[in-house]
Amino acid sequence: MQSLNSATDALSTSSEIRLGLRENIGQFSLLVLINMFVGMMVGLERTVVPLIGEKEFGLVSKTAIVSFIVSFGVTKAVCNLFAARLSETVGRRKVLVIGWLIGFPVPFIIIFANRWAWFDFANVLLGVNQALCWSMTVIMKVDLVGPRRRGLALGLNEFAGYVAVGFTAWITGYIASVYGLRPQPFYLGIGVAFAGLLLSWFFAKETLQYATLEAKLHHAPVASATGRHDSASPRHGSLGEIFALASWKDRNLFSCSQAGLVNNLNDGMSWGIYPLFFSSLGLGVAAIGTIKAVYPAAWGALQVLTGPLSDRWGRKWLIAGGMIVQAGGISLTAMIPRYSAWIVAALLQGIGTAMVYPTLLAAISDVAHPEWRATTMGVYRFWRDLGYAIGALISGVIADLLGMRTAIQVVAVLTFLSGLHVAFRMRETLVGHKMREPASVPSSAARP
Repeated sequence: MQSLNSATDALSTSSEIRLGLRENIGQFSLLVLINMFVGMMVGLERTVVPLIGEKEFGLVSKTAIVSFIVSFGVTKAVCNLFAARLSETVGRRKVLVIGWLIGFPVPFIIIFANRWAWFDFANVLLGVNQALCWSMTVIMKVDLVGPRRRGLALGLNEFAGYVAVGFTAWITGYIASVYGLRPQPFYLGIGVAFAGLLLSWFFAKETLQYATLEAKLHHAPVASATGRHDSASPRHGSLGEIFALASWKDRNLFSCSQAGLVNNLNDGMSWGIYPLFFSSLGLGVAAIGTIKAVYPAAWGALQVLTGPLSDRWGRKWLIAGGMIVQAGGISLTAMIPRYSAWIVAALLQGIGTAMVYPTLLAAISDVAHPEWRATTMGVYRFWRDLGYAIGALISGVIADLLGMRTAIQVVAVLTFLSGLHVAFRMRETLVGHKMREPASVPSSAARP
């Protein structure tokens, strides 16, 4: 009885942490703002950098021009894998701050670079920045909201990031059309890097204890690929075990990983090839910037709807349908060489990506136990962001051999096939994963 009374006293006197969006709205909103700055960092390059390679450095080979995307994609993929695992030991906030410190020199390098190799190096740093910072804003939001509103949380995260990508792609294109390709468009990046670092260092708070709390509430076994509870799934698995599970052993996680890879494969192609393709057909840099802005802006804005929609409708068919819609937009870009058609195509690609992006993250969260969810997300993001490198490399080589139009169409076919795989192989992940969540638990119970 005395021990029971002591426990009751501890419960009443300890500070409480609460899972939920409304309960953590202040910190959640700050993370949304931080992710806007993360998105702006990569948006700096979406319109202007491929044109710098062609016009300032005289690069003819499309493969050489898109090499900076290969550097970015490989670095970001590898860092995703280890950033999530690292965050489970040292905490999320430290990883977030390190990401901003590494990304801070990027705009300065691009401004002063006198060789194309410096762009490759800048994108290694940018890849680390994006892997650490974007991964942490995703994971920290999932930590805060718990299992009930993951779709909405991830939709808001991706909304903030990709609307920022779209805005920055547009504004840098406009600035470049007025002042030139360098250095003026990249002055914005200096302010963005400083603001992101400042907010992360002084105002962001650690969220690992929220994941620990959810793990204590997560009494049900982990769902397996077949929809049954599988005791073989790792509660405290090694990185190798979780990598295998997310990469090929679990059919749902594999379906998500391949869809994520192909999604960013087509994004890597559009990042590197689209500006060169549009320029070759006589489009100016401001108009190219507008097209490049429509795709991520639609992608970002609509995720506020598609994220929570996946909480109601389920994950599978939003993912499958989104990949097929993307394929239609990409194919339209190659088929009809008119500005109006390219705007529509960019809108379709953005709509399809909005259907897919937050839903894939939510599906991963459905399947993975809270104790190894961050690592599973890291594995998924490894495969997804490796798509940047694969897409840039494939499209660059095909463009050099067969032309840019053929490269675009090949990527459209691969995207369509990925959607068919989800439709025929993936099982719905949302069913059976709604768990009751106590309103609050003492923070002392959430400590490892």
